[in-house]
Amino acid sequence: MAKTPFIGQLARACGVRVTTIRFYERRGLLPKPPRGASGYRLYGEADLRRLRFIQEAKTLGFSLGEIAELMALRAASDTSCSRVRDRAIGKIGDVERKIRQLQQFRGALRHLVAQCERGGTDGDCPILEAMEHAAVTPRSKTARCTPSR
Repeated sequence: MAKTPFIGQLARACGVRVTTIRFYERRGLLPKPPRGASGYRLYGEADLRRLRFIQEAKTLGFSLGEIAELMALRAASDTSCSRVRDRAIGKIGDVERKIRQLQQFRGALRHLVAQCERGGTDGDCPILEAMEHAAVTPRSKTARCTPSR
């Protein structure tokens, strides 16, 4: 992709919105592009590669903050692959925790569905009751609501 005055072309090439590109610029994930004589932003191949990097890292579950760290590691001349590998191993741990949590959610939902009588409209719904009384999923003490007095 040669330098182009159209942010829309960059957005289309990466499957994102123009507002996403501007957001990444504000967050420092994409450098502020130079402007041509007409005042339009000028994007090039490096911007395309960087935007694709961001999108791929997001797909792998990295947060924007983590992506900024990865980009800094990529730009540093003294970065070893092991530092990036450590970040990836940490992300695997995050993903495994999320999988366990989702499996707990699935189990809780299956349990509630099994308790629910089919088709009834004349009584309390065990699913709604369980959610109201926070008896569905385990959570930390800080996540519990307490009645105000």
